[in-house]
Amino acid sequence: MTKRILFVLTSVDKTLKGNPTGWYLPEAAHPYYVLAPKYEIDFAAPKGPNPPVDETSVQNFKDDVKFLEDQTVKDKLAHAKKLSEVKAADYDAVFYVGGHGPVIDLSSDPVNIALASDFFRSGKIVAAVCHGPAAIVGVTDSNGDSIFKGRNATAFSNLEEAQVGKEKDIPFLVESRIKELGGHYEKAKEPWQPHVIKDGNLITGQNPASGKGVGEAIDHALSKA
Repeated sequence: MTKRILFVLTSVDKTLKGNPTGWYLPEAAHPYYVLAPKYEIDFAAPKGPNPPVDETSVQNFKDDVKFLEDQTVKDKLAHAKKLSEVKAADYDAVFYVGGHGPVIDLSSDPVNIALASDFFRSGKIVAAVCHGPAAIVGVTDSNGDSIFKGRNATAFSNLEEAQVGKEKDIPFLVESRIKELGGHYEKAKEPWQPHVIKDGNLITGQNPASGKGVGEAIDHALSKA
């Protein structure tokens, strides 16, 4: 049977300061095209259909606009499931797309936290890129500990956040939160360079440049499973 992956996207279209946001285009497009040839992929978001894309990412990554024009993708976005309607039992992996949105909605969404905890406790892949790891800061293992505790992980760095001037647009800095939860945070030597870490069934990528690498890591993990 074809293995199934759930892509989770934010439903938020404004930051805390009222700036436009959403899910970040290359962080969905790059892993999608790595994984789509081999796996069945569904999209989900807290509010379901048509989760908002971050327009800044559309402007900055024009080569990836093909993702938004792909009829299969358009159908998946139009029929994105509500998180409350999906079960970990139906999938082999979950992947959280970044953008500032997940820090605002997914990080504190009890439905999302329960869903991702089910994935992790079942030994299934839990993956995230850039701000995506914010979506799993409330997720716990079978002992009730944070899934970051004692594990190696990465996410959008505090330095990268400062460079884009968005520290006040989100409720917390993802690097700082991972460290507070007992995670061993790592990052690339230079900002904006690809960096992907796999620790057990937790896979994280640092920034937009890491999306393809996260997709490849998910593929490698599922190919071995």
